[in-house]
Amino acid sequence: MRRQATELPTPEGLLLRPWRPEDAPAVLRAFAPEEMARQAGRPVTVAAEALEWIDARESERAAGSAYTWAVVRHGVALGSVAVAAVNHVHDTGWVSYWTVETARGRGVALAGVRALARWAFGELGLHRLELGHRTNNPASCAVALRAGFVPEGIDRQKLRYGDVRYDVERHARLATDDVNEG
Repeated sequence: MRRQATELPTPEGLLLRPWRPEDAPAVLRAFAPEEMARQAGRPVTVAAEALEWIDARESERAAGSAYTWAVVRHGVALGSVAVAAVNHVHDTGWVSYWTVETARGRGVALAGVRALARWAFGELGLHRLELGHRTNNPASCAVALRAGFVPEGIDRQKLRYGDVRYDVERHARLATDDVNEG
């Protein structure tokens, strides 16, 4: 494995970098909507909880189990992309992404996922990246497809938020896939 980059510029003028304590307000904004809050795994409603979220991402990075990047424009964190569940035996990882509400529909997630995939295949030496989205989330599906992730199937009732279970469409991209990122 080569030396891990600390910043990844994108052709779209965004920058991927590790989350920093000064990004706590962006984390709070991101997890404020109920839709996002239920996906956080634990409450992120006050600055201390946002800082804990950021610290957990740094701990995962230090352990080599997950790499979460802030997607930044002009110093402002607009979203997050991550490769987690990194398995160097099988050279696989699980991709996730989100953006703050004001950045949705502006190509932030797409640019971030594309840069993350290039880094994971190159720097980490992974061969297969997987991701999943609720079947009722067409925006997330569009990001996956445009970033070159091929649909592979439906995981029935995989996620549960409250009392509701959701089907998840699984996608994957291989290091050997011929992907036009234009």
